[in-house]
Amino acid sequence: MHETDLHLTAEIKLYYDLQLPENQTKPAPLLIAVHGYGAHKRYMMREAKLVAPENFAVVSIQAPHQHFRPTSSGYKVGFGWLTDFKSEESVAIHQNFVLQIIEKLAAENVIDERQIYLFGFSQACALNFRFALTHPAKIRGVIGIGGGIPSDLATNADYKKLNADVLYLYGDDDEFYPLEKFQTYEQKLKEIAPHLQSQCYAAKHEITDEMRETVREWLKSFEFKL
Repeated sequence: MHETDLHLTAEIKLYYDLQLPENQTKPAPLLIAVHGYGAHKRYMMREAKLVAPENFAVVSIQAPHQHFRPTSSGYKVGFGWLTDFKSEESVAIHQNFVLQIIEKLAAENVIDERQIYLFGFSQACALNFRFALTHPAKIRGVIGIGGGIPSDLATNADYKKLNADVLYLYGDDDEFYPLEKFQTYEQKLKEIAPHLQSQCYAAKHEITDEMRETVREWLKSFEFKL
């Protein structure tokens, strides 16, 4: 007898970095930063700190799947969120990770649950959109840079109306995503995200200074929307 995909359940640790505003006196808006494939929480914390207003709390979460990636100075450890092997399990890990972060910081009276924003680059974009569609009441805004959207928009029964404000930015010379693909993603987002702002930049697969400035101003604008 031959059986496949048997499994055991194991507990793992999920790692994140947290930065709180200086001299914090009240619950803060929260920016949850999610890195792309092969990166890590330190990289995405640096990016988040470049765009977050001073009154924001910032969390950078790290994907659970580690691997070696080649660099100009040798192999280094990077982290990824999912592959096409049982990807629904990896999606669930990401969503539970974000939910636990929100629950923990809210219980500590550190964050304002009305102002939670997801910030994702590359692989993290579709994951963050999946979260916002599944848990729309949790998220005030979604920022996606240089990545795709969920492939199951038309078939996933868990998805609800996307009420969050959405900022979607991409480059015209991305080595992983042809411009036509980004334009298709943008059109699909327009169908499901009534509060969408999108923009194309002269850029490769990267977060540029121009993009950072757009994100920074977009986040600042919410101070006047509550």
